[in-house]
Amino acid sequence: MSRTALIAGEGSLAPAIAAALDRPLVYALDHLHPQVEAKPFRLERLVPFLDELAEQGVTRAVFAGAIRRPRIEPDLFDPRTWPSSPHPDGHASGDDAALRAVLDVFEEAGIAIASVDQILPGLVPGAGVLAGEPTPRDQKDAARAAEIVQGLGSLDIGQGAVVAQGLCLAVEALPGTQAMLDFVRLHAGLKPDPKGPRGVLYKAPKPGQDRRIDLPTIGPDTVRQAAEAGLGGIAWQAGSVILLDREDAIARAEQAGLFLWSRP
Repeated sequence: MSRTALIAGEGSLAPAIAAALDRPLVYALDHLHPQVEAKPFRLERLVPFLDELAEQGVTRAVFAGAIRRPRIEPDLFDPRTWPSSPHPDGHASGDDAALRAVLDVFEEAGIAIASVDQILPGLVPGAGVLAGEPTPRDQKDAARAAEIVQGLGSLDIGQGAVVAQGLCLAVEALPGTQAMLDFVRLHAGLKPDPKGPRGVLYKAPKPGQDRRIDLPTIGPDTVRQAAEAGLGGIAWQAGSVILLDREDAIARAEQAGLFLWSRP
């Protein structure tokens, strides 16, 4: 019988996907700490790992959760993995490029890659306002943030930005969304008009990103962090961002007076 392997990253997405699958085989890179029980593996032994999946009848894999690129240890490579490794010398242009290379190795081994929204389509909202109502000035800030994320994405840097009153307060990089919002919280005085628009967190995939892996994710924790950062709302590219625990996220946004906008 064909089986599905779940490659679990960090955060609450992996448990949600695991619950939606029938008897998945769950694995995680050994430097990660997923919120689901997982068997560890290393990229330096990727080919033996794929052999193990084939022996267990795996024909499909789904990647779910945040995956930080590990430190590569050249001495740990097995002979078959070294030539097929995406970056055996430990260098890469960015996380998205490295992840795409890993997907290629999976597919060359005959394992299809399923996207998260194939497993749970309801996790990716279409266009519409889910909570609150962005003002015209909020909409301008969201449009400005979308331009910034578009520019960042082409460099394979990040998937988010915060804009308030037309000014970019922070962009997302390797430390992630929470670190970006912590920075905004600590530098609230950068907003020119303390009584003006509070600012918008905007999330979107990188241009040309492989949608089967590492789609941007928001959820109740993101809402809490945005509220603590003093923002007015969260916007994202419709049909391209995962919203976890939708009802809880909406309830928290409404309680905090934040809008949630799946922006066309």
